[in-house]
Amino acid sequence: MSAVKTIDVMKRYELKYVLTKEQVAYIKSRLINHMEIDEYGRTSIASLYYDTPDCRLIRASIDNPEYKEKIRLRSYGLATNNSPLFLELKRKYDRIVYKRRVKTNQSQVDAFFSGKQIEGDKQISKEIAYFRDYYKNLVPTCLIIYDREAYFEKDGDLRLTIDFNPRYRMKDLNLSTSMEGISLLNEGEAILEIKVQEAMPLWLTHILAEGNIKKSSFSKYGTAYKLETSKMLAVA
Repeated sequence: MSAVKTIDVMKRYELKYVLTKEQVAYIKSRLINHMEIDEYGRTSIASLYYDTPDCRLIRASIDNPEYKEKIRLRSYGLATNNSPLFLELKRKYDRIVYKRRVKTNQSQVDAFFSGKQIEGDKQISKEIAYFRDYYKNLVPTCLIIYDREAYFEKDGDLRLTIDFNPRYRMKDLNLSTSMEGISLLNEGEAILEIKVQEAMPLWLTHILAEGNIKKSSFSKYGTAYKLETSKMLAVA
């Protein structure tokens, strides 16, 4: 797979929508004259979330506070010994998402969570290390996987992604075993994310309204945690 272009620092609004199969077909047809799909086409992405042993981070996030944060290790496709990984710190405050990331590899990540400094931009590395030291014992907790189509607007900051077959697993928590997991949505459904630094363009607002596509607060990790919690309660 070709190298994926990345941005290390992001600040933007992120709006999410859960789409039916019919709405997926509708939104893709309406984007043709406004946005272009990126050069990678559909890409499989895996994100390994780290949390405290008592899942403090995701429990706090589910309560939908004004401020929330998470840390994850991301791979584009199944990770190999030589493939790049991205350690990401993601925060959300007052509806604005702030993301910091460093390019790394598995051995550096293992050393980082054992107390070593991560390589990369000094300021970003310091922020990520502060997060680790604040929460202390962070461990792999949940693996989220999906197949993404990304669209971009020429000469604009608008980015739109459609995530197909979002899935998760709580075992084999690494990025190199497989891309298999338990489905988070019903068959045919997908997650639309609209990412923009300023206001959403009027043409896109009209498309969403005409397709009866309404905003959702869907969280992949949060939904996986709730599903697993429900399973444990059912067994108890």
